[in-house]
Amino acid sequence: MSTIYHRRRCRAAGMTLVELAVALTLVAVLVALALPMFQGWRNKARVQQAQNDIIAVSSVIDAFLLDNNRLPANLGEVGRANLLDPWGRVYQYTNLMDANGNGQARKDHSLVPLNTDYDLYSAGPDGASSPPLTASGSRDDILRARNGRFVGPASQF
Repeated sequence: MSTIYHRRRCRAAGMTLVELAVALTLVAVLVALALPMFQGWRNKARVQQAQNDIIAVSSVIDAFLLDNNRLPANLGEVGRANLLDPWGRVYQYTNLMDANGNGQARKDHSLVPLNTDYDLYSAGPDGASSPPLTASGSRDDILRARNGRFVGPASQF
């Protein structure tokens, strides 16, 4: 009799194939619901990192301007040539006070230049960008505008 009791107890302690399938289905549903939230959080963190990088590089450029009475020709001149944005691309810099940079300014919705000194931006998640912010490729750019009084996504400018 103790052998029969032992067999029943062992069967009751294990999981059937149906119970295992239900458990795996529940886990899969929970992962499917959590993944978009994680992706959104990850994108916000990347945008914040790009904003912090742009603010830091702007400070270095502003210090260079004070020390040398001119803007750097490129980011390499301030030691930031290889700085990558959170999406793995190099930050874009244009000296608008230089003859080569004149006419290459990023522009707002009214086609007014965003800055008068220099442009500094990341092309954002899609890697595409155009001078006017109204272009679809520029909407996700993280940029510096109003001579540094605004740093953030182009869609919020």
